[in-house]
Amino acid sequence: MSGTTPQAGSNEGSGDQLSLNTTTTLRDSADVPPPPRGNVILKEMLRGSAVTTILAIFLALVVGGILIALTNEDVLTASGYFFQRPSDTIAAVWNAVYNGYEALFRGAIFNARGADFATQIRPLTNTLGFAAPLIAAGLGVALAFRVGLFNIGARGQMLIGVAVAGLLTFQLDLPFWLHIPVTLIAGIAGGALWGAIAGLIKARTGAHEVILTIMLNYVAYYLLLWMIRTPGLLQKPGTNQALGYATPESAQFPELLGPQFPLLDFGFVLVIVATLFVWWLIERSSLGMRMRAVGENPHAARAAGISVQRVYVYAMLLAGALAGLAGMNQIQGAVTTGLTETIDAGIGFDAITVALLGRSRAWGTFAAGILFGALKAGSFSMQAQDIPVDIVLVVQSLVVLFIAAPPLLRAVFFLPKTDAEKAAKSRAKAAKKAVTA
Repeated sequence: MSGTTPQAGSNEGSGDQLSLNTTTTLRDSADVPPPPRGNVILKEMLRGSAVTTILAIFLALVVGGILIALTNEDVLTASGYFFQRPSDTIAAVWNAVYNGYEALFRGAIFNARGADFATQIRPLTNTLGFAAPLIAAGLGVALAFRVGLFNIGARGQMLIGVAVAGLLTFQLDLPFWLHIPVTLIAGIAGGALWGAIAGLIKARTGAHEVILTIMLNYVAYYLLLWMIRTPGLLQKPGTNQALGYATPESAQFPELLGPQFPLLDFGFVLVIVATLFVWWLIERSSLGMRMRAVGENPHAARAAGISVQRVYVYAMLLAGALAGLAGMNQIQGAVTTGLTETIDAGIGFDAITVALLGRSRAWGTFAAGILFGALKAGSFSMQAQDIPVDIVLVVQSLVVLFIAAPPLLRAVFFLPKTDAEKAAKSRAKAAKKAVTA
């Protein structure tokens, strides 16, 4: 008994010491004031996606400026005697980058050199015109993203929408107030049908939507090419080339601000309406709630009684309809001289970039489409400054790269890490200690 009594006392003393240390720690923690409210708000802002997007665009423009300088002849000439007169190289770099981005702004937003106000603001209307089909197709890709589907088939959905509209409506003799909506509805329905095919196969067989949409892109491309090479279908009368019918004048979108601004037409209004619809559908409707649930966790959604297969079909049908709207912006607005197999102009694939930059949100996609429309409109002015148009494509790619890698941006700009990143770092440290132990 005498051997056990000291041990019990020792344990009791250790417990008292532990209780005392805990009390002291709690008291010290209580004495530390919480961080100021302003610091918390600033930290959350720096962690937010808006700041990340802005910094991604800024960093992409910086890299683009470096590429502009490296490809400029004056800079290359001045760099040959850099150590003799470094100021010449610095001045040449500044002039090359400034002139390049000034040309981009002048071609996309406002041309201060214009003779009148209409000429000065025409670049902005060109930007909006170029952005319209990008936004429409981007909304389709973004909607599919929210359901957990990677829709790479916007190109095929655009082409089928164009083919259906051309086959069913171009030969009709209708007044413009009827011909425009009939052509529009036919094109949207064609795109929706093509998207629904991928969704139905995905739902029925479980086949991956990436493979399905890629293969359907090829099918749509060669199907349209066959149609515009076949007399009696879409081939333009009097030619044996791969050129389809021109869009009837009564089916073309009216210009919003008159002939001085030819690229801005009624299609942009339709794109705004489509953005409102997608926002309401995803964020406010019951179907949108089911779509978001499936996108977050299809297994949990199925356990909650949601028909995942049906949601997949709905999502791809709507995504195809939006891509069809993008196709109608092309044939009823931008390209009315004749159908070709390249009528999509790469918009179907650019839509993926737009949706990623817009964080798969309706208004984010809208803003991203405006940005890419500005880059496209401004690239023509940059070419006049002997700047390769490929640099604009590099800037677009870098924006997506930086958007897809937030930790890289936070490391470059020393931004605070998110809670998820801190937790991941803590888990990595704990795993490393466990291995070494």
